[in-house]
Amino acid sequence: MSADDVVEKGSISGEKPFDTLETSTPEAEYASILAKFSPEAERKLLWKIDLTLIPWLTLLFLLSFLDRASIGNASLYGLKKDLHLTDQMYLWSLSIFFFSYASFEIPSNLLVKRLKPYVWFSTIMVIWGSVMVTQGLVHNSSGLLAVRWWLGAREAGLFPGINYYLSCWYKRSEFGLRAALFFSAATMAAAFGGLLAAALSNMHGIGGKSGWAWIFIIEGLLTVVVGFASYWAIQDFPEHAKFLTEDERAFVIARLQADNQHSAGRGEKLSRRHVWAAFTDWKTWFGMICFAGAEVPVYSLALFTPSIINQLGYKATPANLMSAPPSVWGSMMCVLIGYTADRTGRRGFYNVVLFCIAITAYIILIVSRNSKLSYFALYLASTGISPIIPNTIAWLSNNVEGSYKRAVSLAMMIGFANLNAPAMVNVYRAAYTPWYRPGHILVLSYLVAGLLSSIVFIIKLDRENKARDAGLRTERILSDLPGGKDALEGETDSKYSGGTYETVDEARREKGDLWSGYRYVL
Repeated sequence: MSADDVVEKGSISGEKPFDTLETSTPEAEYASILAKFSPEAERKLLWKIDLTLIPWLTLLFLLSFLDRASIGNASLYGLKKDLHLTDQMYLWSLSIFFFSYASFEIPSNLLVKRLKPYVWFSTIMVIWGSVMVTQGLVHNSSGLLAVRWWLGAREAGLFPGINYYLSCWYKRSEFGLRAALFFSAATMAAAFGGLLAAALSNMHGIGGKSGWAWIFIIEGLLTVVVGFASYWAIQDFPEHAKFLTEDERAFVIARLQADNQHSAGRGEKLSRRHVWAAFTDWKTWFGMICFAGAEVPVYSLALFTPSIINQLGYKATPANLMSAPPSVWGSMMCVLIGYTADRTGRRGFYNVVLFCIAITAYIILIVSRNSKLSYFALYLASTGISPIIPNTIAWLSNNVEGSYKRAVSLAMMIGFANLNAPAMVNVYRAAYTPWYRPGHILVLSYLVAGLLSSIVFIIKLDRENKARDAGLRTERILSDLPGGKDALEGETDSKYSGGTYETVDEARREKGDLWSGYRYVL
């Protein structure tokens, strides 16, 4: 029996068809399916999912971040000189990537759901890998600008898309660690990128190409190869995943439903109301500020750490090599925070602590005139900044229910942060070497904004949870009334401020995270 047969016909070991689970006493159906798996069986299934999804997706993002940030490494090997780039033109080549990247994130995230994940992700990877190769063939600033724009447009579909895709697989208390493992690829890319750039620079002169050109060409070819392989390596959404058995597919959906992810496995249809719900949700906007408060500093570290170390007195290759240890440390912190935040369920608290650590690091970078102290501050910055990214993604995802609504909210959050990145790029100018004080001050302002927004976010979520606990958001459920709809005639009971619905399941499906039984993660 095929995976599609399971979804459409779906007989699950004598249970009712899979497509009736949402409408026929959902709680009883889910409980029946969940009871079939012991805790040990559930752990084994989760491990099976992890091994199937996480390693390959992590590789994809490592290549993505490596490709976008490699220009910072290439700049140390004659890129500016060969292309006759002024400082301003080089900064524009960095900025233009973010404009196209941010513009394409929302439509890209919607296409992940409309198309198959393995089709969408593999396609964009092959395209941007080809663009990356072209970046190594340009001869002037105009060509570099054009290639960077296309690179941003194609890469836009990966990071928000994979985060949304993973959120459709895991419970809210499990997603943080997986997002952290996935994002750790970015910090590892910063480390690996420096090492790879140092090695590829030794190809200088082969085929008449400079070392910087070979950095782009080899990394692009690697992305193309992995992109083709991704068509077979990436899995579909849980309800269609062929590496799972029928019972396992049903169990994955049931555990998500029991976790208040009521859109899981329902085949939700895209409509304007899903997009509008994301745009009008205050949580999306607070998430955007929190995320931008960390994303802009992350890019500053990825793009300029080699240059900062270089200006502290180290030559190109040593500078690239010395940029690796802080990045590896940041990767380790991502995983540690992802694990502990999942266990405690206090994602906002971790954001506050991490922002404070990062703020301390940038204060040191602003006032320090000692190269060793500044290098230590890079470790401190990685400790604070790197884990905030996956933690904030998990935090917003945990608090937005509705498949398409969550896709749009995540894309808006990530896209807004990338629109802010050009501001960071244009204050790390050569004129400000070796200490880059204006750039560090700008990053510090973003960190402060992220800290304040995280604090307010926690307060507002807590107030809403308390309002629901107090019964201030309760829905009227007609199926619970002895007389059904007839019992409503002439009734104006103000305690049902959450609206009127036929069943509890209808209220959950229609309202998503606005349902009175839904509790936000602080």
